[in-house]
Amino acid sequence: MELVSRSLASASGEIPFRKKISSNVIPALIFSRYREKVDLETVAFGLPAKIGAPMRKLSASILSADFGRLSEHVRSAEQAGVDWIHVDVMDGHFVPNLTIGPAVTQALRRATSLPLDVHLMISNPERYVEAFVEAGADWLGIHVEATVHLERLIQQIKDAGAKAAVTLNPATPLNCLEYVLKDVDMVLLMTVNPGFSGQKFIRGVLPKIRRLRQMIDAQELDVLIQVDGGVQLDTLGDLVAAGADVFVSGSGIFNDKPVAENVRQLRELMK
Repeated sequence: MELVSRSLASASGEIPFRKKISSNVIPALIFSRYREKVDLETVAFGLPAKIGAPMRKLSASILSADFGRLSEHVRSAEQAGVDWIHVDVMDGHFVPNLTIGPAVTQALRRATSLPLDVHLMISNPERYVEAFVEAGADWLGIHVEATVHLERLIQQIKDAGAKAAVTLNPATPLNCLEYVLKDVDMVLLMTVNPGFSGQKFIRGVLPKIRRLRQMIDAQELDVLIQVDGGVQLDTLGDLVAAGADVFVSGSGIFNDKPVAENVRQLRELMK
């Protein structure tokens, strides 16, 4: 391959300089640009690198933290080495519990530099997308069960400036993702029914995780699989084996044991 410089010929009529570049160099140049893009996304959104071994992520759910010492608990999780902070937003209508809104999300944004992984368990989520992104959400997840215009809502999240995640309850089949899987950045598969922390892990979701892994790999998509609910030391190994990428843990991190020790043990099983 030849690249020709655009320098002007001299007054003496010299032919413009022509330089041959080996074709082996071109893929290296392209890879360099690609790597720069990957590095930027990794910093901005806490994304795993797309080159080499999979980089699994641990997201600490504040639902199990002490809300009276929330910023302190978030900082302790960050210092212990979690990758993301998972923010569960519940409205008492879509799920039978009430938690937090954009104001607390904004306070969390000030408390940590980690990506905020905001999970909307609410009815009419399209009304609140911009508010949560403006509050600091890096990832915004919505339930397929909560909207009738899923593709439009995914685009709304992206237009607002966040990464888009779609969430499926344990009994919701994967075929609802058939026409949107290529458009999302992450799929969250609930391994408990949403609403409360500390519930028992539903093992019947493991085949669903394996099937979703096959769907993503078959289409060669850059879509993460996140799991949430009952993620503990006795379930994490099975989740890793099933093909999950991001592990949300609340009571597995925030309990009566030191946060740093809990995170260390969970990370050991994520390798």
